[in-house]
Amino acid sequence: MKMMPLALTLHAPQTVMVSSSPIYLLPTSSLHNRTSFRAFCSSVSPETIHSEGSKAEYKPGNLDHFFLNSFRDKLVKEVGWDSEKPGYDGLIELAKALMMNSRSNSHTKDAAVRILKSLFPPLLLELYKILIAPIDGGKVAAMMVARVTVFTCQWLMGTCKVNSVDLPDGTSCNSGVFVERCKYLEESKCVGICINTCKLPTQSFFKDYMGVPLLMEPNFSDYSCQQNQIER
Repeated sequence: MKMMPLALTLHAPQTVMVSSSPIYLLPTSSLHNRTSFRAFCSSVSPETIHSEGSKAEYKPGNLDHFFLNSFRDKLVKEVGWDSEKPGYDGLIELAKALMMNSRSNSHTKDAAVRILKSLFPPLLLELYKILIAPIDGGKVAAMMVARVTVFTCQWLMGTCKVNSVDLPDGTSCNSGVFVERCKYLEESKCVGICINTCKLPTQSFFKDYMGVPLLMEPNFSDYSCQQNQIER
């Protein structure tokens, strides 16, 4: 799910951000859990999209199909049933079920975090957080995460690329990921699914289990998204 830079008030309810929104990796202290409240599937109408010309469409390969099937299998286990729809359409239906069947936004987020954790060998996450995350103030871990995201997640988000992030000390680091037009948001057409099954759980997962503070800011006007990994 690629991320885009968005003007974000950190203490405001994030589900109501319906303007441009990027994703940044922030200091851990800035990413405390927000107040939980229920957000249902507010539609994002295609008519609201500001077209800036045709954008390159990502063509999935065999490895992408493997990633999709693996992710879908984990969704099925969490939801308790499988969609009859094939491929990506079925994944979107499962994501909607994950949110709509949950008792609260927090419950949805926790379920999505469990899915993300289940995609990695537990020891790998622990070693990454202990050995890689502390190097050079977190820059090395952030740059690695950005590149792995582009390599493994374009099947989910669509075309994306590593970009430069401005750091608090005035320097910059190639640790951001910009999603030109998020397929996950476009196909679900749902603000709640974007926020509760992607943005919030992904931020929590990277911070808590990989030691990489992250902020994702989806743009609900053009479906772009900015993810920035920033030193702590």
